[in-house]
Amino acid sequence: MALPKNVGKQDSTIRLIAAAVIMILSFFVPGMALQMLLVVVALILLFTSWSRTCFAYLPLKIDTTKKDG
Repeated sequence: MALPKNVGKQDSTIRLIAAAVIMILSFFVPGMALQMLLVVVALILLFTSWSRTCFAYLPLKIDTTKKDG
């Protein structure tokens, strides 16, 4: 089953930058649990940026690919 691509180019770039910032931030926060949480969030953003599919967008019927023009 192929998932629909619902993340546009601009949205994907924002997710990629946010993932990089969160990953860097994870090195500077105290506490292993918070570091792990930040890494998981960053990996989710990287995956959705790479796959161009956001699972949260599916039930909300959001599609940012239409704005790519």
